[in-house]
Amino acid sequence: MKKFDVVVIGGSAAGIAAAITCRRHYPNKSILIIRKEDQVPIPCGIPYIYGTLGGPEKNLMPDASLQNNQIELLVGIVAEIDRAGKTVGMEDGERVVYDKLVLAAGSEPIILPIPGVDKDNVFAVHKNVPYLKKLLDKVNSSSDIVVVGGGFIGVEFADECNKGRDVKISIVEMLPRCLMLAFDDELCETAEGIQRESGIDILTSEKVVEFTGDGAVSGVRLDSDKQLRADMVILGIGAVANTELAKNAGLELGPTRGVKVNRYMRTNDEHIFACGDCAEKFSFFDGAPSGLKLASEATKEARIAGANLFSTRRMNCGVIGVFSTALGETAFAHAGLSQRCAIDKGYDVVIGEAQAPNRHPGGMPGMAPMKVKLVFERGTGIILGGQTMGAKSGGELINAISACIHQRMTADDIAMFPMGTHPALTASPIVYQLTNAAEMAIKAVSMSRI
Repeated sequence: MKKFDVVVIGGSAAGIAAAITCRRHYPNKSILIIRKEDQVPIPCGIPYIYGTLGGPEKNLMPDASLQNNQIELLVGIVAEIDRAGKTVGMEDGERVVYDKLVLAAGSEPIILPIPGVDKDNVFAVHKNVPYLKKLLDKVNSSSDIVVVGGGFIGVEFADECNKGRDVKISIVEMLPRCLMLAFDDELCETAEGIQRESGIDILTSEKVVEFTGDGAVSGVRLDSDKQLRADMVILGIGAVANTELAKNAGLELGPTRGVKVNRYMRTNDEHIFACGDCAEKFSFFDGAPSGLKLASEATKEARIAGANLFSTRRMNCGVIGVFSTALGETAFAHAGLSQRCAIDKGYDVVIGEAQAPNRHPGGMPGMAPMKVKLVFERGTGIILGGQTMGAKSGGELINAISACIHQRMTADDIAMFPMGTHPALTASPIVYQLTNAAEMAIKAVSMSRI
């Protein structure tokens, strides 16, 4: 029976980040990662297997980072956690003793109990390389693909499956807009327009009531009684925390059914931490439970857990929520609260918007327009959220906006933001979108006082 100072269950983004962080803070500790997969796909890269990358073998997390940090790896299935004995029991009977344990078990795709969901060629997005290869083989042989869910997973799968194939693709979304849980209406409308122009059919305010066919799926019936042809279906509905091990070990779960943790990522067992998709989350803004699952959030939590294993060093301030995606040549990104969400939470908001080329002058190579929209609380001027649309550099600018939110900066703080600019890299300092959006919000408040 082997003994390790730290055992991490899960070898995806959160597990790797927790182990590496532990190594950096506690260089003399022995560390083991246990994972069930021989190969681990990069979670956010999964949709790109079906177009840009061309295969799951091009979307794998390398094990070199473990070797370079003297982290041992055990591939196998964990059957149980014995908290009293501080051991992990493997399915093959092997047992591993731990001093500290990190649960980074991830999540599983949501599969709604829709009649016919168990038919052949109805695929959820499992993070399993052989399964993803089977999904790719079916995409390559299909002529009618229906994607259920118009969030990030759904629109990215539709966009990628549409590349280089003669195939009919439909997205079915029950909300009035695709990407509506992340973006405000104007960004959703632009994103939908891009996909429709590429030939993707988008059906919003529609709900799937049945997958039809004999043995294998051949159609999708909607609550409007519309029928869609389908020789395959991709479920992009979301994910649920993988908590079976935690529940069986008697660890507490939170209101969204993730493993309950405190601000230091510790569970109700002082020797066990949890991070990533399997862990419960709360909002940065009001402390409310959050079901958000992002690899970026998972690694942040992992860096907190890994640092706190033997000494409390970091605290979780909650989920801000930073997203980005690209459809065609247009990037869409979001941090914090959208205008719609902020109003729903009861904030009195003021909006600042600015649009400009991402190069100066506009004739510079690589020029693309980029719009920035910022949401502020009117009374305090503190930033609540931001969105970018257009140039792909918005995928990095949104991280600066997230930092502004994290530091609770005001519109005036952001208007005085000490940016660096260059003709080949950024917008002009005169029209720099971040600072000008803040100035427009200040102007809106001033005008309302006249």
